[in-house]
Order: sequence, then C-alpha cells, then structure tokens
Amino acid sequence: MGEMVVAGYGMDKALRASVSFDTPCGALLRELEQIWTEIGEREQDKDRMFLELETECMRVYRRKVDSANAERAQLRQSLMAKEAELKALVASIGENGPRFTVDEKHTSLKDQLAAVAPLLEDLRVKKQDRVKQISNVQCQIEKIKAQISDHNYQDSDGSIKQLNDDHDLSTRRISDLQMQLRNLQKEKSDRLQKVFIYVDEVHSLCAVLGMDFPKTVKEVHPSLHGSNSENSTNISDSTLEGLTQTILKLKAEKKTRVLKLQETVEKLHKLWNLMESTEKERIHFSEVAAILGSTEEEINSPGILSLETIQKTEEEVEKLTVQKTSRMKELVLKKRLELEGICRNAHMEPDMSTAPEKITALIDSGLVDPCELLSSIEVQITKANEESLTRKDIMERVDKWLSACDEETWLEEYNQDDNRYSAGRGAHLNLKRAEKARITVQKIPTMIDSLIAKTFAWEDERNVPFLYDGIRLVAILEEQKLRRAQREEEKRRSRDQRKLHSLLLEEKELIFGSKPSPRKTSSFNRRTSNHHPNANGAGFMTPVPRRVSAGSATPELLTPRSYSGRYNNYFKENRRLTAAPLNFSVGSKEDSMSSFASISGSEPDSPLFLH
Repeated sequence: MGEMVVAGYGMDKALRASVSFDTPCGALLRELEQIWTEIGEREQDKDRMFLELETECMRVYRRKVDSANAERAQLRQSLMAKEAELKALVASIGENGPRFTVDEKHTSLKDQLAAVAPLLEDLRVKKQDRVKQISNVQCQIEKIKAQISDHNYQDSDGSIKQLNDDHDLSTRRISDLQMQLRNLQKEKSDRLQKVFIYVDEVHSLCAVLGMDFPKTVKEVHPSLHGSNSENSTNISDSTLEGLTQTILKLKAEKKTRVLKLQETVEKLHKLWNLMESTEKERIHFSEVAAILGSTEEEINSPGILSLETIQKTEEEVEKLTVQKTSRMKELVLKKRLELEGICRNAHMEPDMSTAPEKITALIDSGLVDPCELLSSIEVQITKANEESLTRKDIMERVDKWLSACDEETWLEEYNQDDNRYSAGRGAHLNLKRAEKARITVQKIPTMIDSLIAKTFAWEDERNVPFLYDGIRLVAILEEQKLRRAQREEEKRRSRDQRKLHSLLLEEKELIFGSKPSPRKTSSFNRRTSNHHPNANGAGFMTPVPRRVSAGSATPELLTPRSYSGRYNNYFKENRRLTAAPLNFSVGSKEDSMSSFASISGSEPDSPLFLH
C-alpha cells in the first residue's frame, strides 16, 4: 500500500510537473490545489485525488483515441469502397472513363473522399444513362423479336426492363446492340413491306375473282385488315406463309376461271361472227370478250372472273346457240352474196358448189350442217380474196385499157360533131380532152401487148388460165388486136378509094373542061369533111369551122361519157363465140367510109392539129 502511495505520489508529481499552469487545465489544477490546501487536505489525499483525476483523463483520452481510430478506419474503408466502385464504373463504362489519382501521403482521408465523390457521382449518372440506353435498345430488340416470332411482348409494369448484366456498359456494347436493332428493324421493314405486297396482291386477285377480301385476309391473320398502325400488323413467319399459300390458291383459281371463261368467250365470238351480231348486241359483254386475246397477267378488271360473270356469259352462249339454228340459213346465203360480190368485183366466176339454190336445198333437206356450209363459203371467200390480190395488177391494167377504149369512143363521136370547133361555152375543154384522148388512143396497142404479156406470165406462174367473167382474157385481147387490125385495113382501103375518086374527078375535068360551081364544091367538101375529117389529104380544101352563137356546143360533148359497158357486153357475148376464124372480107363502100370516119379524127392532119 505504501508502495502504491509512493508510486501515486510520484505520478502526481509528474502530472503536475507535465501540466503547464499557463494552460486552462494547469490553472484549474493550481486552483484545485490551493482549494485543497485551504481545506487542509493532506498531501497523500492530494496525490490520490490527482491520481484518480489522471486516471479519469486517461480513460477520456483513450475513448477519444479509439473513436478517432474508428473514424479513420471508417473513412479508409469508405474511401476504398468508393475507389473500388470508381474502378468498377470505369471498367464497365469503358476505357474512355475518368481516372482517379491522389497523393495519399500529403492528402487527408476527408480530402481524398471529397475529391472522389464528384467523379463517382458523374460516373453513376453516366452509368444510369447507359443502363437506360441499353435497356431501351434491348427492349426494342426483344419487341421486334417477339413480333417476328409471333409472340406477344408486354412488360409487366410497363417500364424499361432491368439489365441482367450491367458489367458491360461500354460504347462498343451499345454499338453492337444498336447494330442488332438496325438489322432487326430492317428485317421488320422488309417483312412489313412483303406483307403489304402480299396483301395488295390478295386484294387484286380477290377483286378480279369477285371474292370477299376482308374475309380472305382475316383467315390468315386478323391484323391484316382494319389495322391503322404498322406495329399492329402481324409480320411473323406464319403470317407470311399463310399469305403465300393464299396467293397460290387464288392464282390457281384465277387460272382455272380464265381458261373456263376464255373457252366460253371463244364460243361467244364464234356465235357473234356467225350470226353477225351488232355492236349494240355485243356491248353488254364487250369487256368479257376482250379477255380472249389477253394473257392471264393482263386480266385485272374488277369482277371480270367472278362466278356471276362466268354464269352470265354461259347463259348468253346458250341463248345464242338456240337462236343460231333459225338464222343459219340466212347467214349462209348472206355469205354467199359476199362471195359473189368479191368475185364480181374481180370479174371471177364464183364456185358453183355453193350456189344459192343448192344451199337452200341442202339446208332444207337437213343433209348438211349449216356450219359446215358456212365454213366452206368462208374458205371460198378467203381464196377469192387471195386470188383477187394476185389479179390486182392485171385488173388495174384492164381498167386502164377499158378507160382508153372509152376515150376512143368519145373521140369518134366528137370528131363527127359539126360544131366541135365553135366558140361556145366549154368548147376549149372538149378540145383539150380530144387532144389527151388522141394521145391515149395511140397507147392502146401498147397497152394490149403489155397486158397480154402480163397475163401470159401470170398463167405460166400458176399454170391456170386467167379468166375474165368466165372468158380467157388472152383470147379477148387477141381478138381485140385482130379487130383493130381489121379497122386499120378498112381505113387504108377507104383512103385508097378516096384517092381513086379524086383522080376520077380530075380526069373528068380535063376531058369535059367543066368544073363544079363554087357553091356545089363547097357543099360537097363540107359534106365530105363531116364524114372524113382528113379529106384535105386527098386534095380537098380544109374545112372552115362554122361560126355559131355562144352556147351552141352540143351538151353531150361537154361532159365525159363512159362506154366501157360496150366492151363488158362484148366480153359476155364472146361466151357464145366459136373457134371459127374472124371474117376479113371487104365490106361495102359505104361501110368502109363509115368505118374510116369513126377513126379518122386521130390522124395528125385533123383540124385540131391545124389549130
């Protein structure tokens, strides 16, 4: 006990020695010691109480030290946690994140915490933004995947899904997710476009076939009709497959109906052509009739292939089939008239096997189907048209020859007119026409020779004779050449007789020494010139045209007249001619003079040439 007191006393001395009396604690100790001295406390009690006071101070210091150690450890742990979180955030965000560096020897823990706090807060905000961004992209990806895989995609709370893995928040991951999203969006767009194309095709096919479009697409998927949003339209594989199968079925149905309707329309066309239906009768089925020459892809008119349209067309065919029997006889006879018209225009003989009386007898007897007769006549019409084309060149030459013959006949009558040189109205027109007619008449022999050569070439090429109204054209042309030669011979004889007559008159004047009076000579010359316009070549005076008042020209000479009927009648009369040779005997003097007068106007010494 004494040792403890001594020790305590020693400690009390040390405490009092270590405490400066200048400090508040030292002043309090000094004041406490004075109070104890005044009280009369013993030194041992003072030392004991100082010892207790020191012990109590040590406990307070220890608590403070322990508290400070705990706070330091907490700060170090917090700093380490923040640094670890900072490193984790930097690692998850990526290599471009902020880096934290500090001098630990010269910086307190609180300063270090104060420095790392704003960086950590920025990284947390950045992480949250990255989380939202990645979650949003993943949400869109999952939603598109669900649309493609035909699974409903709905969040339970309607918010963005939380990431299952938030350790990788780098921009590379965001880029990968965005690339995946773009690919899915492109696939979605392609699928949506394909769906729209398929739906449009289904709509077009349904319109052509007259089918219910909404009902057809709703059987594939309800969202394909009546949806106003692209997101509500189903784009799954099952929908695309369903649309594909629907299109194939509709195309097969369209092909079947096209073949059926085209077969019906073909019958309808035959009946129309057979019965020569009018446009008014055909107009109700004009649109349907147009598909006969159209391909399957070109048939796109709404309702053109509906069951109702096909049924109406079949009913029209049945109605026309019933009417056909009663009108076939009329149609066959009408076609025969058409054949005869073609042959008549081409101057050919129609086939007598389908003569009207034979057709009537065959149809009435029921031995021949009217359709077969009609087909036979149509074949004959086709052949007649083809032969008419091969005869076209020759027939045009025949027409020119006949026209030249008309001009020759007109010229003959014109030359016999006493008033042709009058100054009446229209006389100059007749003079011009006469001049042209003489030129044309001079070409007639060449025309005939060329026409004969062409006809022979045609006959050699086809090994058949060229018939004109049933008579061989070459025979007609040869006979015309012979007749023209005969006329030329008669003309020459008439000219010789005129010369002989002139010589007799001159001899008579020399023998008897008398001349006809001027009055008689003038009358004779005038009379002779009326019949022989070229009498001046035999020594007669050139006749002087008589003056007449205006308007005295013969009206028939002022307008062209056609005399081709004369030659056509000649062709018909030649059917009765035999193969006997032509008669070249010399006619009477009057006939020779008359024949000469008919052609003498074409000689160059006519009064027209003199003028």
